[in-house]
Amino acid sequence: MKELITKNLEVKDKLSYELHQKVDSYESTFLSRPISLRLWSSFFVILPIFVQAPWVRFEPISALCFTFVILLGVFVLNQRDSNKWFIVISLLLGVSGSWLGGCLFWGWLSPFPILHIPVEAVVLPLALIGLGTNWKIGSSFYISSLFGTAVTDITIFLIGIMDQWRLVIAADSETAPLILKETSESLIHIKSLSIIVFVALILWFISKEIFDSATINTTSGKALLVSSYVIQTTLIVDGIFIVLAIMQPTLSGLV
Repeated sequence: MKELITKNLEVKDKLSYELHQKVDSYESTFLSRPISLRLWSSFFVILPIFVQAPWVRFEPISALCFTFVILLGVFVLNQRDSNKWFIVISLLLGVSGSWLGGCLFWGWLSPFPILHIPVEAVVLPLALIGLGTNWKIGSSFYISSLFGTAVTDITIFLIGIMDQWRLVIAADSETAPLILKETSESLIHIKSLSIIVFVALILWFISKEIFDSATINTTSGKALLVSSYVIQTTLIVDGIFIVLAIMQPTLSGLV
């Protein structure tokens, strides 16, 4: 009996030690704090708007090739023995998927909005597989970004401005502002505003539910936090561009 009790105590001590080591490894990992994870997740959502969008418009091939630069960074960091880069590596992997899809669509297929989500979802099968691995943080980033994009496209369709998308892409510099002005006027209606507010509330509710179910001390919890942050940032960015579309159409996200 004494040996059995002693053995049980040793097992408990071992489990306690391993758990302590696991927590310590998370605490020493870059982006392990919620605030830093939020800032970088949001940064990688906003990055395509100010960097990728103008870049892919003028130099689609070089923008596409930058996907492999991101993947090279992932490979180099993954060669390090330290666990500190674990979250950074996973997050960058998710960013590379979003970057690839964005370059493929906006570089060559932007006049065809119906292809937007299918092209952006180019690595969705890999991301879904990644949810069951240690790469679930990057997978969550990619899937949440894709979800936000899909909701945005559906909203554009529901408020009836999907046709303007094609017209603006094909228009010259003189015609585009006129189309954007008409588009902004169509947004100032009860139906359009009601749809926008309704979708915004749904997104906010989803992000809040995901956030409330997440913890910071596990990989799965961090993946949920990233999903929540990405959806929240997408909602904020969409809100800013809707305001711009109404107040200053030429600065809206349609071009």
